[in-house]
Amino acid sequence: MNLKTLRYFVAIADAGSLTAAAAAISIAQPALTRQLRELEADLGVALFHRMPRGVRLTQAGVTFYESAQRILGEAQRVRQRLAGKTGDTKTTVVLGVSPTLARVLLPGLFEHCLRTLPEVELRSREAFTPELLDWLERGMIDMAVVTNPGVGRSVSLQPLIGEPFALVTHASMGMGPLVSVAQLARIPLLMTSLHRDLVERQLLPLGKTLNVQAVLDSVDTIRALVQKGPWATIMPVSVYKEAGTSSEVVMSQITGIQLNRLLVLATRLEPEGKLAIPVVQEMIEAEFSRLMREGVFTFTAAA
Repeated sequence: MNLKTLRYFVAIADAGSLTAAAAAISIAQPALTRQLRELEADLGVALFHRMPRGVRLTQAGVTFYESAQRILGEAQRVRQRLAGKTGDTKTTVVLGVSPTLARVLLPGLFEHCLRTLPEVELRSREAFTPELLDWLERGMIDMAVVTNPGVGRSVSLQPLIGEPFALVTHASMGMGPLVSVAQLARIPLLMTSLHRDLVERQLLPLGKTLNVQAVLDSVDTIRALVQKGPWATIMPVSVYKEAGTSSEVVMSQITGIQLNRLLVLATRLEPEGKLAIPVVQEMIEAEFSRLMREGVFTFTAAA
């Protein structure tokens, strides 16, 4: 085992597949596969579950991932000291966000961090809530903005905002600014599995149902299909508030029920002594406040 092998292992874990990792670090995939096989043989444990698409860390792999990160970090610090770069004391904070929120939250957050916290290196990883919470508990990220996380997790949860869902359709479907909850059963929808679950649970007490034609766990794919038309979806309002959304897209408020998602900041119970985490947490809260003032999370535009 050497530092190069550790770097290869971390690249596979971060990329989630051997193919993506090989492309990221410019190595032939057969050579990367061989290095991983030799590492697992050396350690005597399987580090990854082989999935139909990509790989996922085993419990032993999670433990080894944390150790590999520490070893590589220390090796880098040694190199810097030997090179006389003793002034670099940056702390890395890894934030997890959902695909629907990343394009809204991250640009302003990263700009603010670069301007005001030069000693902090903020990184991000995207996934849906179940995987974000799993990463958080395993120590692969330091904090995450998650949706309706529920209970029973070994993390600290702080509510941020409630955001309404909207019916989003192509203009050719002729929907107005208001749509009743009773109409939803007649509108063919494309939805992510997470949003479908959230909305259907809120509709259940009313005995209402959705007409879901396809479940696509790709927000960008659904956005593209709705903008081409004629398709519809139910999404948080912020997904279609950003600049560049087609004028052919109509966002309708659903009446007769308040459909919403709760955005929550989740942090590790034991943050490994990273003093920057509370500071980044305050920065996230400030960015949400700014976006709220600009009307990003509401049907009403900013004043």
